[in-house]
Amino acid sequence: MLTKAEVEHVALLARLDLSDEEKERYTTQLAKILEYAKILDELDTADVSPTAHVLPLQNVFRPDRVGPHLPAEDVVGNSPDEEDGFFKVPRIF
Repeated sequence: MLTKAEVEHVALLARLDLSDEEKERYTTQLAKILEYAKILDELDTADVSPTAHVLPLQNVFRPDRVGPHLPAEDVVGNSPDEEDGFFKVPRIF
């Protein structure tokens, strides 16, 4: 059985500020979810291949083609700050 302390710990990790009423409600709800997961864990899935989706989906990619592009001077010219033909941005480290 899931305890209220465990729900409080998960809420702390998720940075959630739960009321006492929410903690009680989620303790019951999460316990039911975990019980159901135990039932599903008993299923024999040895012959089931791993999948990311129930439908056989595939990504459709277009071929890469070189096309017209903007002149570098025009692009960098619109920048608030540039140096030697490159965008200049604030140092973050």
